[in-house]
Amino acid sequence: MEITPEHNKRISKITFASVLPHYLRKVEKKGRTQEELQQVIEWLTGFDERKIKELVDEKVTFQTFFEMANINPNANLITGVICGYRIEEIENPITRQVRCLDKLVDELAKGKKMEKILRIA
Repeated sequence: MEITPEHNKRISKITFASVLPHYLRKVEKKGRTQEELQQVIEWLTGFDERKIKELVDEKVTFQTFFEMANINPNANLITGVICGYRIEEIENPITRQVRCLDKLVDELAKGKKMEKILRIA
């Protein structure tokens, strides 16, 4: 699929608070926990539980969320297809980071071991 400037703009305006409950529902439905989801988000962004709650309460957009994040240096190891898009081919940094988070949540929900999700050697 091709990513258009309109698509990037739409993704960047989505609030993190609006998506987090969907992530949680997805992983819990598959027997994973809120703590594991927190661990995955913290690994990617550097945000601890308190900071995530603050960002949710402020209803920050994905644009702001990822601009504030301290992206894990191993995030470039997140590859593959999510939502029909090959992550490593996404040029827009915000869209790419959102899709990386989507991919990590998907891997968690699919039952992958945490060491693999967090790209631990």
